[in-house]
Amino acid sequence: METNERNPVIITQEDLNLLRPYVNRDKVDPNEMSLSAELKRAVIVKSDAFPKHAIRLNSKVRIQEEHTGEVMELTIVLPKHADMKAKKVSVLTPIAAALIGFRKGETVRWKVPAGIRKFKIIEVEAPE
Repeated sequence: METNERNPVIITQEDLNLLRPYVNRDKVDPNEMSLSAELKRAVIVKSDAFPKHAIRLNSKVRIQEEHTGEVMELTIVLPKHADMKAKKVSVLTPIAAALIGFRKGETVRWKVPAGIRKFKIIEVEAPE
């Protein structure tokens, strides 16, 4: 299943509050591939209603790039906690912004520096 256009982004109110200082709150083009655009169309849920296999801040994620088959593992974090050696990727990077709010089994299409790429979400481990 390919997402972005069809499925809503799901986010908790707590994560949304943490992300607000990092996003543009001005007029956002809904077709833009950015964290701001994704959050603008997000469905906000309570933490206890958040789907188990959906990606949120501090989720550990395993994804596969569709074209190359490359598998990557990363944890999506706030910028101040980013650490590439520990595979902790800032939510402001293109790949993390693409994944936030989506679920295991979905394919996400996103613009990265190398162009448009598709990523299959293989596994999601909820934050502790």
